[in-house]
Amino acid sequence: MTLSDDSVGSVEHTAFAEVRQRLISRVLGQEVLIERMLVALLADGHVLVEGAPGLAKTSAIKSLAQCVDGSFHRIQFTPDLLPSDLTGTDVYRPADGSFQFQAGPLFNNLLLADEINRAPAKVQSALLEAMEERQVTVGKTSRPLAEPFLVMATQNPIEQEGTYPLPEAQLDRFMMHVEVGHPPAEIEHEILKLNRAIASDTLLNTSSTPPTVLDSDTIRAARSQVLDVHMSEALEKYLVSLIIATREPAKVVPDLDGMLRLGASPRATLSLDRGSRALAWLEGRNFVQPPDIHAIAADVLRHRLLLTFEAQAAGVTTGDVVTAILEAVPVP
Repeated sequence: MTLSDDSVGSVEHTAFAEVRQRLISRVLGQEVLIERMLVALLADGHVLVEGAPGLAKTSAIKSLAQCVDGSFHRIQFTPDLLPSDLTGTDVYRPADGSFQFQAGPLFNNLLLADEINRAPAKVQSALLEAMEERQVTVGKTSRPLAEPFLVMATQNPIEQEGTYPLPEAQLDRFMMHVEVGHPPAEIEHEILKLNRAIASDTLLNTSSTPPTVLDSDTIRAARSQVLDVHMSEALEKYLVSLIIATREPAKVVPDLDGMLRLGASPRATLSLDRGSRALAWLEGRNFVQPPDIHAIAADVLRHRLLLTFEAQAAGVTTGDVVTAILEAVPVP
């Protein structure tokens, strides 16, 4: 990455660039997912990842956790999971007749919620409070979560039996919904060789843990710099126009008439704003360009739009709607 005269040349940017390159070299073929995870970390958001099994979703978040000075926990969501399995619970101590709180997995900096749509509604609600309020309530006591706090949830688009679709309220809490696919043949060949090398290092006990690069102070300073990234008033109005177009699509693209039951919320506006600034910062610029907005628009919007039954029957996806809107709304 070449930095321009208007670039962000801070120590924090250098640290994030180092982490980005390290993850790209360790999680092959998932550059977009890696970029979106870093954008979420910079924008204080959460990521929902959808893809078939075996596409390195878990490896990506675990590799990021190795670069962050914080705790990481993976929890497999199942239909018999209880809210207390996430939040923790008060444990009775018979020695003195008191209750002592035993923290659950939510009290970690990075949380991987694997197959989140397999958990029942009560468990999803417990996660919703943690994602939005950054706190956990057990009984009458609310406890703040550690900072940074990043949830990366995964769901399998193939198996739907025994799943509980995420409600729109919880989907809206995710900053981005990233879809990952299979890598091309040449990348898969590189994955084969990398996996063999890692397995050999493990057997010979020569593998080493990469040094931590991102501590809480670095992340906090980087987030502050992201907020200072300049976005012109014209681009701000353009960004808002894109969101409004999802609520009144027929005014922008007549072919979309009757395709959407619900457009994006104001939270989508905030996510698109923070995300495009974070992406520009990652690319080494202190100003936002239209391609920054375009790059993450689909990830920010696809899970916030509700299609009509007619649109679903016609095979239209929310990604198609976002693409049509991006092509129709004039760029300043």
